[in-house]
Amino acid sequence: MEAARIATVDSDLDRENRALEASTPEELIAWAHERYGDRLIASTSFGSSSAVMLHLIHRVAPRIPIVCVDTGYFFEETYQFADDLIKRLDLDVRFYSPTMSAARQEALYGKLWEQGEEGVQRYLQINKIEPMQRALQELGTEAWMAGLRADQTEHRGGLRRIDRQDGRIKIHPILRWTSEDIDNYMVQHDLPHHPLVAQGYRSIGDHHSTIPTTDDMDPRDGRILGKKPECGLHLPLTEEEDQSLKSSGL
Repeated sequence: MEAARIATVDSDLDRENRALEASTPEELIAWAHERYGDRLIASTSFGSSSAVMLHLIHRVAPRIPIVCVDTGYFFEETYQFADDLIKRLDLDVRFYSPTMSAARQEALYGKLWEQGEEGVQRYLQINKIEPMQRALQELGTEAWMAGLRADQTEHRGGLRRIDRQDGRIKIHPILRWTSEDIDNYMVQHDLPHHPLVAQGYRSIGDHHSTIPTTDDMDPRDGRILGKKPECGLHLPLTEEEDQSLKSSGL
């Protein structure tokens, strides 16, 4: 029965992707809002060019809840940037944090991000994956919008504009936009970059694992947390992770 349900969902997604093939980001956001209503959320990291996706939501569906997973390790500038954008765009942002504080984690486990791939995966589970899963559950989420772009990572290059992740619909309004498209939109609407962009930070995460990059480098080279260029939020859970979250009530 589950396989049949998934096949039906995938068939529906194929049809919807074809129907919305030529839609603009604004049109896709409007479609998602009409289709899913209060079961729709968006997510943001308040990264280098997060203002673009947030501004699109502000223009089209300003009351969509926006989830930000606050690991407790953001740059000081990230918190300030977030506060400024929330006020400027009148956004409904919900911050979700780990159940264990950064101070307690380091006291009990040390700096997990310095403990090889196993430590990194534990760090991501505590600080990013679990808070996001909790947000999705508490907000009754059926569909989730994210500002991922196909040119950012190999995984993102294989996504569809309307996709499926761990049983939920995942919508990527700006998936096909290039860096040039992002820059043009920001200029057109007088939007700010994250303040650290001026210091060479082009992909911004936690302060302990983000470094500046030069123009001849991939922006994701500035993210040095583990071997993968993904933080885990936008990757499907493994079968073991999925069962663990279900058994814990998340």
